[in-house]
Amino acid sequence: MQVVLPLAGYGKRMRPQTWSKPKPLVSVAGKPVLGHVLDTLEAASPDSYTLITGWLGEQVRDYMASEHPQLTARYVVQEELKGQAHAIYLAKEWLKGPTLIVFVDTLFAGNVRNLGSEGEDGIIWTKEVPDPRRFGIVVVEDGYIKRFVEKPSTTEHRQAIIGAYWVRDGEALIRATETLMASGRSLGGEYYLADALQAMVDEGARFVTRPVSVWEDCGTPEALLHTQRYLLDHGHHREVPVEDAVLVPPVHVADGAVIRRSVIGPYVSVGNGARVEDSVVRDSVIEAGATVSRQVLANSLVGRQAIVGGDVRSVNIGDDAVLESGSA
Repeated sequence: MQVVLPLAGYGKRMRPQTWSKPKPLVSVAGKPVLGHVLDTLEAASPDSYTLITGWLGEQVRDYMASEHPQLTARYVVQEELKGQAHAIYLAKEWLKGPTLIVFVDTLFAGNVRNLGSEGEDGIIWTKEVPDPRRFGIVVVEDGYIKRFVEKPSTTEHRQAIIGAYWVRDGEALIRATETLMASGRSLGGEYYLADALQAMVDEGARFVTRPVSVWEDCGTPEALLHTQRYLLDHGHHREVPVEDAVLVPPVHVADGAVIRRSVIGPYVSVGNGARVEDSVVRDSVIEAGATVSRQVLANSLVGRQAIVGGDVRSVNIGDDAVLESGSA
C-alpha cells in the first residue's frame, strides 16, 4: 500500500510561522506536525510515501532525508494550487492499487490497520461533531456512504470528514478525478477530492466510515497550542535534567535545550538548541535555536532562531525574528 500526503498549501492561517517553513514542519510537542502524522501512519505498514509539495517544499525533502531516511519517499510539486483532487492527480504515476491519502494539517487517533479487510472499496475516517456546518460530511445509508456534502446547511448528518481516505483502487480514483477536471466542476478554481469520491460512489463503489477517537487541528496558532496540550497530556511529555530551573509538567524539552533560572510549563515544548533564561513560560512552543530571556510568556509561538527579550507577555513570531524591549 502507498500513502499520499498532499502538503502544498501556503499555510496562510499559520503566518508568520509559515513565511520561512511549510506548515507541516511547524513544531508541536517536540516534533513537526508531519512527524506526528508519520508516527500514526506507521501502523498501516505502507510500502512507500508520495509527498505533494509546494511552498518551500525543499525543506520537506530535507526533513524526510534527515529524520526518516528509512522511508521510501517520492516527491511531486504542485505548482498551481488547483485543489485537493488536482494535487492527487499529479501523483497518478504511482496511484496503482490500495492508496491511503492523508492531509497533513490535522492529527488523529484511529485504526489504520486491516484496510479493506471487509471487502469495501474505500474507507473515510470521520468524527461525529455537534455542528457539522463548517465541515465536509458524509451521509451513510445501509452501512455505506451515499453522499459527500461540503459544509451542509443543516445538522442532520454529523459525520465530519477528518482528512484521511483509503481507496482500494488508486487508478479508479485517478479516472474519477480526470472526469471531474474535464467537466470543469470546481469551487473557486479548486477541484475537491470529495467530488471525485462521489463520482466513484455514483458508479457503484462501496465506501464505509471508520471513527476516530481524536481529531486535533494544527491549522491556526490557537489550534496548534490546543493540540500541543492534548499531545503532552497523552504520551509526549519529556523532561531533561535542569539546574537552577523548574519544569512544571507536562512539558517536552529537547536534550540540547538550555534552561536557566526559569520556570517552564505546563504545556510548553522547547526545541533543540533553544535557550530560556530568567523567564516564566507556559502554554507555548519555543522552536529549535530560539532564545527567550527576561520573559513572562504565555500562549506563544517562537520560531526557529528567533529572539524574544524584555516585557512581551504573548507573541507569535517567526523564524530568525528579533523582538526585544525598544526594538520596535
